[in-house]
Order: sequence, then structure tokens, then C-alpha cells
Amino acid sequence: MSMRRLPLADRALTEPHPSRLSPEHPERARILAAHAAALAAGQAGYSDPSTGLFVLTAGFLADRGACCGRGCRHCPYVTD
Repeated sequence: MSMRRLPLADRALTEPHPSRLSPEHPERARILAAHAAALAAGQAGYSDPSTGLFVLTAGFLADRGACCGRGCRHCPYVTD
């Protein structure tokens, strides 16, 4: 996996990457609540409310220091 050092985006860590969680997503409120709870608890991620998949938080990804380029929902970096 190639990690790219990129600047952090100009948005709060509580805001998902704009192209990866639509404002119209039917589970958006539940997803954002789960993400916020995981951030507040200092956890690396949370279980997606609709799929059960483990999703990394923006805080964890920012602490990692580089973008992996895999299209993470909460990617905190300036990407496409």
C-alpha cells in the first residue's frame, strides 16, 4: 500500500469526505452519529449502521499522517 502525504482538508473531522457520503444518503444521520461517538471515545472506527462493516474515523486517519488512496469515507486529506 502506497501512502501519500497530503495536507488535511479544510473541514472538521466530523464532516465526511464530500464525495463519499451523500447528504441524501438514507443512513447519513446514523452514520454521522456513530462516527461522532467513535471520535469522542478516541476509537479507531465504528460499525457502519447499515452494513456492519468497520469504518475508520477521520481522527484515526489524520493521526496516521498520510492518505492510503483507498477512498475512505472519512478521509481527512485533500483528495480528488
